[in-house]
Amino acid sequence: MSAATKFFFCLITALASQVFIPWSANAGERFIVVASTTSTENSGLYNFVLPRFSEQTGIEVRVVAVGTGQALYIAQNGDADVLLVHHRPSEEQFISQGHGVTRYDLMYNDYILVGPRDDPASVLFAANVIGAVQRIATNKSLFISRGDDSGTHKKELELWNQSGIDTAKVGNGWYQETGRGMGGTLNMASALDAYTLTDRATWLKFGNKGRLDILFQSDPPLFNPYGIILVNPQKHPHVKTLDGQTFIDWMLSETGQTLIANYRILGQQAFFPTAKP
Repeated sequence: MSAATKFFFCLITALASQVFIPWSANAGERFIVVASTTSTENSGLYNFVLPRFSEQTGIEVRVVAVGTGQALYIAQNGDADVLLVHHRPSEEQFISQGHGVTRYDLMYNDYILVGPRDDPASVLFAANVIGAVQRIATNKSLFISRGDDSGTHKKELELWNQSGIDTAKVGNGWYQETGRGMGGTLNMASALDAYTLTDRATWLKFGNKGRLDILFQSDPPLFNPYGIILVNPQKHPHVKTLDGQTFIDWMLSETGQTLIANYRILGQQAFFPTAKP
C-alpha cells in the first residue's frame, strides 16, 4: 500500500469511527468545528471542558478527532474552524503557509515508552529515550508504531531519526505499523507484548494494559506541547471567525486553563495549562 493510499485510508477510517454530534443542525444553530488530535478526545478532556464552554457562550463545539496529520489536512482544506493538535513543527508550518492565523500555547503533557513487563530490550536501564529506542532496535524487540502521521507518530519518527535508525529500511520484522489510532495501537501492543510510544493521557485512560508497563519516561525529548489555531478566514471565508476565536480565547482564559488543570484520570493530572496571561 502506497503512503498516499495509506494516508487516505486512515483518514476515512478515523472519520468513520469517531463519535461526534451529527452535522445536520437546525438552521441558525450556533456551532464550530474543531479538528483535533485523538489524545484530547480519547482522554476524556473534551467531555469535561466543552459542556462548560457551551453553557457560557451558547456555542456548540463539534470535534473531529483524528491524528494530527489528518487534522492538519482537514483544517487546511477549510473543513474546520479551529485546529487543536500536538506537533509544533507542523503547526508552525501550517501558519507559515497561510492556513492559520496565530498559534497559541494551550497545554502540555508528555510521551511515555510502554512495553512488556519483563522488558526484553532492557529499556529500563537506558540513560535516555534515544538509548531506549536503540536498545529496542538492537534487540529486535517487537515495536508497534501508529504509522498514521499523527503527532505521536511524528514524535516517534523523530526519536528513531535521532537514534540513527531508518525504520523505512527495517522491513516487516520487529518494527510494525498499524495505521490506526492510539487506542488500537495500544491494544495490539498489549496483545503482542510489544513496545510502543503513547501520550500519557491516553495511557491513563486505556483499560486493556495487560502486561504492559511504563518503561521509560521523564526525558526532555518526550515533552508534548499542544497548540490551538484559528483557521485563516482569508483563505476560507466561510470560517466562523468570531465564534472560533471566542473558543480559543475561552480555552486560553483563566476559566479554560483552570478546567484543563483540574481534569484528572485515575487521580492524576492529564494536561498542564501553558497559556500566557
